[in-house]
Amino acid sequence: MTKFLQSYGYDLILGAIAAIYVLMAPYTKVEESFNVQSMHDILYHRHRLESYDHLEFPGVVPRTFIGAFIVSFFASPVVSIITCLGFPKIYSLVAARLVLGCIILSTLRFFRIQIREKFGPQVESFFVLLTGLQFHFLFYCTRPLPNILALGLVNLAYGNWLKGNFYSALRFLIFSTVIFRCDVMLLLGPIGLEFLLTRSISFWKALKYCVVTAVLAVGLTISVDSIMWKKFVWPEFEVFWFNSILNRSSEWGTHSIHWYFTSALPRSLLVAYPLSLLGTLLDRRVPFLILPVLSFVILYSKLPHKELRFIISSVPMLNLSAAVAASRIYNNRRKTIWKLVNMAMLALFLISAGCTIVTFMASYNNYPSGYALKHLHQISHPANVEWVHIDTFGAMNGISRFCEEAFPWRYSKEEEVVVEELRNRNFTYLVNEHPSVDGYKCLFSEQGFERVELRRGFPPIVLVKRAKVYVHGDMKKEDHLHKKWPGC
Repeated sequence: MTKFLQSYGYDLILGAIAAIYVLMAPYTKVEESFNVQSMHDILYHRHRLESYDHLEFPGVVPRTFIGAFIVSFFASPVVSIITCLGFPKIYSLVAARLVLGCIILSTLRFFRIQIREKFGPQVESFFVLLTGLQFHFLFYCTRPLPNILALGLVNLAYGNWLKGNFYSALRFLIFSTVIFRCDVMLLLGPIGLEFLLTRSISFWKALKYCVVTAVLAVGLTISVDSIMWKKFVWPEFEVFWFNSILNRSSEWGTHSIHWYFTSALPRSLLVAYPLSLLGTLLDRRVPFLILPVLSFVILYSKLPHKELRFIISSVPMLNLSAAVAASRIYNNRRKTIWKLVNMAMLALFLISAGCTIVTFMASYNNYPSGYALKHLHQISHPANVEWVHIDTFGAMNGISRFCEEAFPWRYSKEEEVVVEELRNRNFTYLVNEHPSVDGYKCLFSEQGFERVELRRGFPPIVLVKRAKVYVHGDMKKEDHLHKKWPGC
């Protein structure tokens, strides 16, 4: 038992934190919708492609099914048991997300082991501590985003980099770029260039490895995804064309060029942010690891549309730099100046833990549609077919096919239905963002996170919520008029 804990103790700690996030916030957002719906369809519809969600709601650009296939394969035994026992499908989503988390954390384990071999067990311990104190990495590692699927391969590339397997590192980055996230090329380029400049690799040998790997990866994704999309398609090339060539990603919002360095990285790294900068000064090995990663973030800053998840692949390496600094500070804590630095570091650890708790509570309240549909299922016990219409806002904020229940419930995500037209449709319930709809009675509302507010007194930090999703019932149904509902 002691040997097991020594080998897997850190994995159990990080896995337990990630599992808590999954159990407390099982619902998903619009960014995850393609892979979530794909996993649902693979697990429940299997070979019946005509029933798959992506054929009716294809999204702006196609995405690969490879990640969904991998997660579904490992989750399928648990999902089969859940189905046989008659549990709601939301349990299957939890199972799939836990499987994804295990996959990503196993790749992080490989990277962590190489950290121990190269920098020592103390640096490894601080790496785990810093990762556990950060909210975003462990929260995102169970979310089926293309960025997270790419992150698994990037972790393997980092581990091989530290191990000295430079060609293997390049292969993992190419697979990640071609299949899951085309923007990983912004990380591949600086890392490959550094390998060449430090003579870690031969140009011609690297070119041969890269070309062969790219051809295999392209062949794999085209073979799988052309079948699933029922047309010849290389998903990530279309994503690259849409985001980089046409630059249409800015339609989803823009941020200033410095946003990653002044907002995203400070929020995701917390205490590791200043420590990662210090680590580059305290160990001469670290700058060679950090420079390509910082180059990746700088290059990504050129694109106007920015989100934290786009640069989450930089977090493990920046945490390594921070762990090196934290280890050096701890080792010198008996010296006068370093004693003060050590006290400041411990204070920042506590502040980081507090920030993580607040951020988690905000995220917990950020899926109002999922909670609204869950409460509707709990309150209403229909005997006949009940049609639920879910508007675009509802579909984007917590509802997926995993949230649906069996007969007599039926669901519609029909888009572009104007509010005035809803009274002429045969929907029993509406789950939408409108507080009132003609012909329907507002049965109850669900609050969602609005903002964090600082106040005098205790507690000094308050999460402000407001009603964001409303559930309406058809007024022609007697049950809606006479049954006691929570109200709006």
